[in-house]
Amino acid sequence: QVQLAESGGGSVEAGGTLTLSCAASGDFGFDPPNDPCLGWFRQAPGKEREHVAAIDSNNNAMIADSVKGRFTISRDNAKNTVSLQMNGLKNEDSAMYYCATSKYSWVGYCRSAESIDIWGQGTQVTVSS
Repeated sequence: QVQLAESGGGSVEAGGTLTLSCAASGDFGFDPPNDPCLGWFRQAPGKEREHVAAIDSNNNAMIADSVKGRFTISRDNAKNTVSLQMNGLKNEDSAMYYCATSKYSWVGYCRSAESIDIWGQGTQVTVSS
């Protein structure tokens, strides 16, 4: 079983920067070229959970159009961690952010909530103007 633990959320003013981190533990990271993809989703009150960014163990990444150019996803296979650097934060980026993984390696599986097998507990990001 895989566990995901997020950290790094908080409150920031619009235009500011936050970096989220997620550590995978348990049955994860034993076959780096084929390790599962990792991704970030977010959910604001009253809205559906949406994809933010995803990355596979070969560092192929997918970024949602709404955050492209502002958010960067990275992965450290040796540490089984994935990070999301968020620059130029906007009010509409406020949400609960969830780390997620699929049992499959291709990055596209971590782009769709329907393909996710394991979710983290979430970390809150609040952007104020």
